[in-house]
Amino acid sequence: MTVTAPAGAPPRFEARFRAEFETLLRWRRDVRRFRRDPLDAGLVAEILRLADLSPSVGNSQPWRLVLVESAPARAVVEASFEAENTRAAGAYAEDRAALYARLKLAGLREAPVHLAVFCDPDPVQGQGLGRATMPATLAHSVAGMVQALWLAARMLGVGVGWVSILDPQAVHRALDVPPNWELVAYLCLGYPVEEHVDPELEREGWQARTPLSERLFIR
Repeated sequence: MTVTAPAGAPPRFEARFRAEFETLLRWRRDVRRFRRDPLDAGLVAEILRLADLSPSVGNSQPWRLVLVESAPARAVVEASFEAENTRAAGAYAEDRAALYARLKLAGLREAPVHLAVFCDPDPVQGQGLGRATMPATLAHSVAGMVQALWLAARMLGVGVGWVSILDPQAVHRALDVPPNWELVAYLCLGYPVEEHVDPELEREGWQARTPLSERLFIR
């Protein structure tokens, strides 16, 4: 639980809340198998509201969100996935190629909600603060928002899948967005068919998680 603090004071997160937060992180899995049940519009709005609380460089809020509802636009995205997935499969040889072919890498046809997440690379908001020497912090801010969205969705029982095997230009054309917007994520949202605490790619034998010690350096 969270202990209510006096106005203006930071909250105190007790042991139970901290344990539940770790559980939330462990259950934040990339979902590719969705039920076709629709998501209530109010539920989607609440997930987006919570995600929009994310911090951003210069308080610029550079994320631009597009709910993809039209059948023609979704068809273009699905076709792009199929083409890029076939191309990606050709990069692997023998056993790895066979395993790749067995993986389910997207839930585009089943997920009731598609959300394209773009970064405005030159937002007026923020007045350029903090990004002059590292402009990539705009896209990093958008990625942080995606993570917050994912955790909010998971907290509310909704699964999220990040589809990265896409041609960004095809998505741009399908959604008719400003050409300078950068596609950061194409997300599928819906109720999962099944729940797993371990990553699907680990279960399928593609790649297991590795210890933090392999990625932590001291200089």
